[in-house]
Amino acid sequence: MTSRAPLHIGSLELGSPVVLAPMAGITNVAFRTLCREIETARAGSTAGLYVCEMVTARALVERNEATMHMTTFGPTETPRSLQLYTVDPRYTYEAARMIVEEDLADHIDMNFGCPVPKVTRKGGGAALPYKRNLFGQIVAAAVRATEGTSIPVTVKFRIGIDADHPTHLDAGRIAEGEGAAAVALHARTAAQRYSGVADWDEIARLKQHVTTIPVLGNGDIFAAEDAERMMTSTGCDGVVVGRGCLGRPWLFAELSSRLNGKPVPEPPRLGEVAEIMHRHAELLVDHHGEHKGTREMRKHIAWYLRGFPAGSDLRSALALVESLAQLKSLLSELDPEVPYPAAAEGPRGRQGSPGKVMLPDGWLEDPDDCAVPQGADLMHSGG
Repeated sequence: MTSRAPLHIGSLELGSPVVLAPMAGITNVAFRTLCREIETARAGSTAGLYVCEMVTARALVERNEATMHMTTFGPTETPRSLQLYTVDPRYTYEAARMIVEEDLADHIDMNFGCPVPKVTRKGGGAALPYKRNLFGQIVAAAVRATEGTSIPVTVKFRIGIDADHPTHLDAGRIAEGEGAAAVALHARTAAQRYSGVADWDEIARLKQHVTTIPVLGNGDIFAAEDAERMMTSTGCDGVVVGRGCLGRPWLFAELSSRLNGKPVPEPPRLGEVAEIMHRHAELLVDHHGEHKGTREMRKHIAWYLRGFPAGSDLRSALALVESLAQLKSLLSELDPEVPYPAAAEGPRGRQGSPGKVMLPDGWLEDPDDCAVPQGADLMHSGG
């Protein structure tokens, strides 16, 4: 195994070329803290970049209470990475200035990859890069707002709307030209959503097209071997991991070790998984309070226990947990010596089916139109 050079994104130097992708309701301060703790314990340090849940630029500027809560970072969390969903250069600039002036984060990422119909039908997310001039104005606004600071701006996008409307090469070129510090490509179209297989060849094409800033690859990273294979086959400078870490916050320790030429830690036995689950719940309770925190934990249960022997009654009880004490009691019923099962490997999280991308009327008629899509910035933060 060969150790890879540190990844530089503007002023940031990352000891591991691994980025946690923002996921709504998942990558809050509790989950990020947990991933960092495990990476430190199992790999010896925290080296990658952990991005918070996506927040809407307009909601941030207007100080929406839920949005402000989502921008919470741990007291020792560094670098603090915040992702903006945005469709309007004005709110982009104002949100980025707010981040600078109030010291809210050390890194700004912008999301142009969301394929959810409620987002694309208003011209946001993966639909927006098709409007290349508007896309460029938005990137330029964020870069202008952070000028003279150490806060880098990065941009994430998909291959395009569908196979007939690719946008990633233009988006990469425009982002690079407007001063973005790195770009990341989820190697699927919006029409694919999360189905099928990511087309890593398009990451390689983008890497050949964008030559002065790092290019990160996203899509189908479910194990340390996947990350190394993506970087080797595409030449990309780093990997972005989303669904692969659901119920596996220790994945980052494995990725960091593999990409830094160190032995990959053994996967945890069920007893350690139970301890991690309890720690995750504790951190969620610290962030949300016990009532909401334990309910937020429920959705993680099936991901954590995937492939492990745990009876249906116990799984059902865990999925209805209402307190930390109840969770601890139920977890004690698991056999701590069960090894990590092969059935837990591979794709996880939502996959769904491909489908037609919902777009505003006439969206595809003029890619040079700079009009800000109406109502697309009124969605709640988180996706």
